[in-house]
Amino acid sequence: MCLIAFAWKAHPRWRLLLAANRDEFHARPSAALARWDDLPIIAGRDLEAGGTWLGVTDDARCAVVTNVRDPRQSQTGRSRGLLVRDYLVGKAEATGYANALLHGAADYRPFNLLTFDARAGCYLGNRPQPHAQAVSAGIHGLSNADFNAPWPKTRILTQHLQDWIDDGGDAEF
Repeated sequence: MCLIAFAWKAHPRWRLLLAANRDEFHARPSAALARWDDLPIIAGRDLEAGGTWLGVTDDARCAVVTNVRDPRQSQTGRSRGLLVRDYLVGKAEATGYANALLHGAADYRPFNLLTFDARAGCYLGNRPQPHAQAVSAGIHGLSNADFNAPWPKTRILTQHLQDWIDDGGDAEF
């Protein structure tokens, strides 16, 4: 997933609105959005590594991950999609999961991770060093750089989301 815009506690009806585009190698095997038979997750599925790039649960938990593309960074390590899967099947709150993961974040391929529960949202990245922060209420963007990095594609999508909310937030996006 290479581009995400989301509204966290910025809409009168919905706690989280998320618009995203997954940009993956076409040959990588994946399954479409569905309720998983073996785990309490609704998500697409990476059939190569077993994780997912975006998922939700029935108890109002959500997680999404992007890769970090930097030719200077090693692309080896554990699959990023396992971060999303493990959060969704675990019991930790969004902030607790991110903080606990700080110590092992460098073991994964370069990533940006967003975790949400009924009360909080949290961002965790592992490049250049593992770092986490709470997600404040508002409109945010995430791509293949750090949280809220002002890349043109990120700024454009977050502005469209803001405009949609300003126009009432109930028409097709």
